[in-house]
Amino acid sequence: MPEFLRLAAHPLRWGLLTALAGGDLRVRELMARVDAPQNLVSYHLRLLREGGLVTAVRSTFDGRDSYYRLDLDRCAQSLARTGAALHPALNPAVLPVLHPGLDPALLPGLHPGLRPALDPALHPAPDPEQGQIGARPADPDDRPRHGVLFVCTGNSTRSPIAEALLRHHTAGRVTTISAGTRPKPALHPRAVEVMRERYGIDIAGRLPRHLDTLRGHRFDYVVTLCDKAREACPEFGDRTRRIHWSTPDPATAAPAGPNDPAGAERQAEEAAFVRAAAEIDTRVRYLLPVLFLASEAQP
Repeated sequence: MPEFLRLAAHPLRWGLLTALAGGDLRVRELMARVDAPQNLVSYHLRLLREGGLVTAVRSTFDGRDSYYRLDLDRCAQSLARTGAALHPALNPAVLPVLHPGLDPALLPGLHPGLRPALDPALHPAPDPEQGQIGARPADPDDRPRHGVLFVCTGNSTRSPIAEALLRHHTAGRVTTISAGTRPKPALHPRAVEVMRERYGIDIAGRLPRHLDTLRGHRFDYVVTLCDKAREACPEFGDRTRRIHWSTPDPATAAPAGPNDPAGAERQAEEAAFVRAAAEIDTRVRYLLPVLFLASEAQP
């Protein structure tokens, strides 16, 4: 039996996977989601971690806690191998040849948010109203515009990167903004550099924003990227969906040691920012079909 099926077929492990598909969670939160005791949840989390489907990161808010996250890329790869194990014609590489009319979103190993053909509304020309917070299009026949707020502590690296990437991947179709619980005076220069050089996105002109300035606004999704910010982030209404991405702050990457060669500290810092941006980009791309399906469900 393929490894993914062996791991996912257990009802409790499937419950853990589906819970983590919505964002990073701690053990006690997973216990409530699957209605199981801690020893049982911990046991099955260990099996999922050994299988490579789930990873854990130490909480920056409380070092005694850990956040568990679902590796969606690994799940997609495992699903692709599962299909190929059942029949070679289900291999993602040959499906388009055998079934040229098949919706690309159904291909195992590919993510619908990465395929413009799935939903042209996710990839139109930029909307001139994209800067309006929580705005909705005037045309009632248009697909609803989702408001997404990204939050971290300093609003100098993680949340502005997420804001810029979501706006970039949707060409402004999704209204997005970011803020911090304790904003820094300016964006981190390394974040500006990585976004410009790696993604061709210029964020140099924006300034960190305090979360308090957004009180009273309505958002469909509030995504916290910092464990400390998650604890401090206020509620934005009963209809707002909260998502947490436990993302380490690249600005706190370990500095080079005294015996390291010159320039090692800069290289280590740059690598930390590149990794953080890549992780956030992956998360943002997996958020796209969630927004698409939600807009499809709205009248």
